[in-house]
Amino acid sequence: MRLLFVVILAFLLVSPALGQKKKKKLETGVHQAYTETIPGTQLSFRMVPIPAGKFLMGSPASEPNRRDDEGPQHEVHIEPFWMSEFEITWDLYDAFVNKETNGSMNPEFVKGAFAGNKLVDAVALPSQPYVDMSFGMGKRGFPAINMTQYAALAFCQWLTAQTGHFYRLPTEAEWEYACRAGSTTAYHFGDDVSKLGEYAWFYDNSNGAYHPVGQKKPNAWGLYDMHGNVAEWVLDQYVPDAYAKKGTQPYLPAEQLYPIVVRGGSWDDDPDRLRSAARRGSAPEWKQRDPQIPKSKWWFTDASFVGFRIVRPLRQPSKEEIQQYFKTPPADL
Repeated sequence: MRLLFVVILAFLLVSPALGQKKKKKLETGVHQAYTETIPGTQLSFRMVPIPAGKFLMGSPASEPNRRDDEGPQHEVHIEPFWMSEFEITWDLYDAFVNKETNGSMNPEFVKGAFAGNKLVDAVALPSQPYVDMSFGMGKRGFPAINMTQYAALAFCQWLTAQTGHFYRLPTEAEWEYACRAGSTTAYHFGDDVSKLGEYAWFYDNSNGAYHPVGQKKPNAWGLYDMHGNVAEWVLDQYVPDAYAKKGTQPYLPAEQLYPIVVRGGSWDDDPDRLRSAARRGSAPEWKQRDPQIPKSKWWFTDASFVGFRIVRPLRQPSKEEIQQYFKTPPADL
């Protein structure tokens, strides 16, 4: 079953299924920024086009503060996709957690009936958290935090059911490619760490908390907070020497609960953790204070520095591919 999932997602990531003429038309005509409104609500989010291309993933040995898990550098080809302009906010995430439309409970919101499609058979319901998962740092306009990767994937499934568009987490390669936005420097804006405060919330300027999304400068492709604010889940299993092992494999599927990769660094990190190539793996300590027995598969009560953003591939997979993707999660959490 695990192998089947790898094959399906690899196809979704790299398939040249469209004819070259049609593909070119899609990239130049349809592949533009758009705003998605979730049916049955007044909630919306903006998706930014990320062009196809290739890049050197990882960091050169000469980069200051480089870690061994960032190499060797290797060329990666990326298919076109959209990425959310901002990290997913509580405004959006609470609609999923609370199963509400316009402030009242609605079971149709869970099933995706508003979208009038059957792309997903069913959506798993998140458990209600035991405490305020924002820990008083703010909700409206702030990035959602403290969710497990399982919960982030379930949000993508729910969003796909609502909108009829296939949304998922980015692979680690897609994330770094989008963050770099054509750059080859330590940060997407260059190597001068003194400029980091113009683009990111991190330990030195955050005052010990995250901040509303989009307050700092974006990268060259119009993505905000790729450095700092909150670190972001991707699909890949964290393996220290992954770049030496993966070869042509487009990504490393998560087969174990820990560790899974998060990218971008956070409000609680030093500048070196915010570099475009910097990697980090999840840990059991992130839910150390969870009172639930067994511990929740939905919430990381000690990961107030972790959130996520979403992507949508340019090529919409078939209904069967989408259903299989969500039926076979990367890890049994």
